[in-house]
Amino acid sequence: MPKDTARTSIARNRKALHEYHIEDTFEAGLVLTGTEVKSLREGRANLTDGFGLIFQGEAWLEGVFIPEYLQGTWTNHAARRRRKLLLHKDEILKISHKLKESGRTLIPLELYFDGSRVKVEMALARGKKDWDKRQALREKQDKREAERAMKSKQYL
Repeated sequence: MPKDTARTSIARNRKALHEYHIEDTFEAGLVLTGTEVKSLREGRANLTDGFGLIFQGEAWLEGVFIPEYLQGTWTNHAARRRRKLLLHKDEILKISHKLKESGRTLIPLELYFDGSRVKVEMALARGKKDWDKRQALREKQDKREAERAMKSKQYL
């Protein structure tokens, strides 16, 4: 029987695109317990407060909220525990060098199933200033108004 290779999204961090300039993205696996996977299969997760860090040569994901599995018993997991990211050593070194530069952080963008495995799309990002956020909103609004104007001219 062939494996299911479809990419099924569980959660997206839409706030990240507003808060940060995304510089580089990469995919990482996650070390999870059974009840975490069952909870994710129900589509329950929140990446908003999540961030990544490099500690003693290993990559970790913190602050991601995966609620307890409702049918779980005493084997349930902690909802905001630290989870290990599965990356190659050279990727971890590259990320750690870039994180040492001023103003950079490691944030999760999307949590998804790749076949039967849970993957997370991580990004190296630099925080936006308030005026950057306002400018991005203004550009988005101007683009939307221009599309409306073009659409209305087509009907005339």
